[in-house]
Formats: sequence, structure tokens, C-alpha cells
Amino acid sequence: MNNSIQLLDVVALTEDLPQRNLFRGQVGTVVELLAPNVFEVEFSDDKGQTYAMLTLRADQIMVLHYQPIETI
Repeated sequence: MNNSIQLLDVVALTEDLPQRNLFRGQVGTVVELLAPNVFEVEFSDDKGQTYAMLTLRADQIMVLHYQPIETI
């Protein structure tokens, strides 16, 4: 599952990060692949204004899916 995270994926936090004023469920976009299972994620409001950008591990985020996932 961790290697399924791609550049520009829409993701949600899976844990609270109160020191950054971010909480579980907040939605961001993967904007950089930094290392295996390490990503730069940008959090923006509904007007497109960035309010946070930080490095997160794959276990701190989950990819959001807007279409059915096909299984083999």
C-alpha cells in the first residue's frame, strides 16, 4: 500500500499533528516524492491558499479515491 502513493495524489492525514495545527482527516496533495515512503504534502484551503506544507511518512497519510478501485 505504501508504494501506491504517487505525485499529485490527494491524501488525508491519519493522525493529529497539533504542533503544526493539523488534525486527522485534513486533506492535502502530494507535491514531492522525497524518499521511499516520504512525501512533501501541501495543505490548501478551498480558495487555493496554502496553509501548511510538510514532510510526512507514508504511515501518516492515506490516499483518497474518487473512483472504484479495480482489483485483479
